[in-house]
Amino acid sequence: MYDVKKTTGTFESFDGTPIYYEVRGSGKPVVLCYGLACLINHWTYQIRDFSQDYQTIVFDYRGHHKSGTPVDRDQLTIDAICRDIKGLCEHLGIEQASFWGHSLGVQYLFRLYDMYPELVSNMVLINGFATNPIKGMFGVDLMPSVFQAFKESQRKFPETLSQIWKLAVTSQIAIPLSALAGGFNLSLTSLKDIEVYARGVASMDLNVFIRFFDQMMNYDASPVLDRIECPVLIISGTKDGVTPVSHQEKMHHRIRGSQFLRVPYGTHCTQLDLPDFVDLRIQRFLDDVQY
Repeated sequence: MYDVKKTTGTFESFDGTPIYYEVRGSGKPVVLCYGLACLINHWTYQIRDFSQDYQTIVFDYRGHHKSGTPVDRDQLTIDAICRDIKGLCEHLGIEQASFWGHSLGVQYLFRLYDMYPELVSNMVLINGFATNPIKGMFGVDLMPSVFQAFKESQRKFPETLSQIWKLAVTSQIAIPLSALAGGFNLSLTSLKDIEVYARGVASMDLNVFIRFFDQMMNYDASPVLDRIECPVLIISGTKDGVTPVSHQEKMHHRIRGSQFLRVPYGTHCTQLDLPDFVDLRIQRFLDDVQY
């Protein structure tokens, strides 16, 4: 194991929005796409392990963290993010890459494949979904109604709700509650990683979060699954209460030739819970497809 130099930068996307990225290592490119309101640190261990032999590329979505928010808020869309990814690859001179997605990042990759199939050599999909994941979340059908009420409150009382949001996300009970819901395994995932995530979520513009959440609920990638021809590895955490195994099983059945891994004790952030196990399986997949 050796230290790998990190290069950082930004580029202007199609509408002038600055997109922040980090590059480590050399070799065949791997582009990592995190979930809604997540951070680059969700890929900490994958960056550590794979930048030894690959060129690992991470970036912030528009409206997230070190990237800019578009002047035109109507460009806070899944399609816009896919155009950002295409622009990032062009900026770095990448014609084709291995794309890995976590959670909502999986939906983004399905749309990326739909728009630019020639760009995708293979995909690793972790705790992801193709359709609205909050319908039936936690075993009930109340979540869509709860979100709509939250969205309406934000419209009427934006400043008040934004303050409540920041306090709720960073409160002392937020982390154990997220673990109870299957978001993290506190006996496996570093508390520091979870705290960094909480601070990152709290720092986001709540209106940006709501817009992307809306996109997530309304985008249906199901038709894309039958058209995917590149190699795919699907990873599922058996203790994921946010996007349960059923989501990943459906994708596996629809994507021809896909490989499937169930990770015991893995929650919604399986790549943080059991990174060594997950990374060994990903490396085997890359070896299998000769990437």
